[in-house]
Amino acid sequence: MAHWQVLVVEDDAQTRAFFAASVSGCAPLVLAAAVGTHAEAVAWLQQPGHVVDVLLVDLGLPDGSGLDIIRRAVRLNPNCEPLVISMFGDEDNVLASIEAGALGYIHKDAAPDDIAQVVLDMLAGASPISPMIARRVLSKYRTSALHSLEVPEKLPVRVVTVALESPRLSPRETEVLSLIARGFSYAEIARLHTVSIHTVQTQIKSLYSKLAVNSKTEAVFEATRMGLLHS
Repeated sequence: MAHWQVLVVEDDAQTRAFFAASVSGCAPLVLAAAVGTHAEAVAWLQQPGHVVDVLLVDLGLPDGSGLDIIRRAVRLNPNCEPLVISMFGDEDNVLASIEAGALGYIHKDAAPDDIAQVVLDMLAGASPISPMIARRVLSKYRTSALHSLEVPEKLPVRVVTVALESPRLSPRETEVLSLIARGFSYAEIARLHTVSIHTVQTQIKSLYSKLAVNSKTEAVFEATRMGLLHS
């Protein structure tokens, strides 16, 4: 039976342990290492004899980007198969990951209980991607295609103005958004509120949904534009 060396790069200790346990419990997979920072991942990859067949990586590391880890791993082993598991669900991060070498992209909120099976599916030729992310990427390309179509010069255009009601944010969501706008990290917000990072991620997911955005920058911009957040 073939054995594949798996490197897990995830800054949240609980999530990292979950992924590591799933990999360790799967006979065809070997947990090469599980680290929490960009620096640790780079140090591991640079060690002589360290070869990674599968890379499970988060993008938002505390000291760097997971994109750099993907590029390094693929450069060291062109046969390496990177799988991104991240809270970032916007099309820019997805496309950047694919360009860096990722073969799959799973949103953390949609991460399956058996991540080892996802890895095996990828090794078998699949390109796992969360449906919500695939829909966003396809929607972006569809919109771009529609905008590229020529509009007849004499086609009458009627502009309809629709008044949209601003979404209602809870006091805690407003506070979290304010901290994001001030540059606080997920870990710092979790410590301030004495909650887990997972709880903060859930609150941010709710914010994104209510504001119809995919990133922190968009969330701050939309909330400010709607008068929900004052600069």
